[in-house]
Amino acid sequence: MKKLLAAAALAVAMVTPSAPMQAYDGEYFRVCRLNPYGDNYLSLRTCPSTRCREIFRMGPGTEVISLNPDPVRGWWEIEILPQQPGAGLVGWAYGRYLCRQ
Repeated sequence: MKKLLAAAALAVAMVTPSAPMQAYDGEYFRVCRLNPYGDNYLSLRTCPSTRCREIFRMGPGTEVISLNPDPVRGWWEIEILPQQPGAGLVGWAYGRYLCRQ
């Protein structure tokens, strides 16, 4: 019986996390590296692909926060920060044009 209880306790200890999961607080970015002689905006899209619908066009310097710790194929899920045109909008933007603040 003692061996059975010890095995059960060990099994519970192996599947119980030792530390609580931490929430992702996001990273701050600004739109950068745009071609001023080209379109000079970065598209905010409904999903991580150029085939997805454009939600908003972000100009140079637009400040955003990431919502996930890892980009998807180079795309970041972001939210436009308050005091910016498009504030509060959430979507996907290509990471090459996002610089960490």
